[in-house]
Amino acid sequence: MSEIASEAMETEFGTVAGWTAEAVRALGPEHAVPAGCRGSGSEGALRWLADALDVAGGARVLDSGAGVGGPAGWLAAERGVRPVCVEPMAEAVRASATLFGLPSVVALSQSLPLADGSFDAAWCLGVLCTTEEKPALLAELHRVLVPGGRLGLLVFVADEPLPPPLPEGNSFPSSAEVDALLAGAGFTVTATAEADLSDSSPEWQARADAVEAEVQRRHGEDPRWAEAQEQSGRVGALLGSGALRPRLLSAVRS
Repeated sequence: MSEIASEAMETEFGTVAGWTAEAVRALGPEHAVPAGCRGSGSEGALRWLADALDVAGGARVLDSGAGVGGPAGWLAAERGVRPVCVEPMAEAVRASATLFGLPSVVALSQSLPLADGSFDAAWCLGVLCTTEEKPALLAELHRVLVPGGRLGLLVFVADEPLPPPLPEGNSFPSSAEVDALLAGAGFTVTATAEADLSDSSPEWQARADAVEAEVQRRHGEDPRWAEAQEQSGRVGALLGSGALRPRLLSAVRS
């Protein structure tokens, strides 16, 4: 299953991405990062990953499966780098370029149109669980990193069978499976942690909520909005119950 195999996921990560960019433009640029990070990282998680990657100005950084570019925009502002964003949804890529002015490419994470060894570091947030092609995704990240290049991951893991209703189009790995996949792709894990996705500041959360409210005001009658809310709500319920866990990892390419 590819990153775009589910119609519900196309709505959540494609259509709603365009609506999100529209809402941010209406509300103001300070809303871009919080709205763009919803579902793909909190302030604490992003800081943990950025510290693990140890990137600074001049580093060549890839955000694979970048969505609308919120995490990449945060990294650019906080660490002075200019990440390249790769994302399969064209609407999300347009949103990323519009909101953050970052170089953005439409492509699957498991088929990157990028040269071997072209990046010093990469991160991939909440993407591994969206595809059955996990070995191919990690192989591509290995290929585009330089030897010794650093990889950061946010992976939603399930170590026990998940209760229904399940979100469409997801294939949640276990912690052991993630470790085995990384080793098989030629990565050595250097650190792990469990993310607290509720650790963002009240101001950050308020801005993300304001964008969501604006999208709902504009598009709440569209059935695709209800479909996207159902999809994200199922993930949220699994995270809230502890059945699904947000795991942070850093690794080094051999």
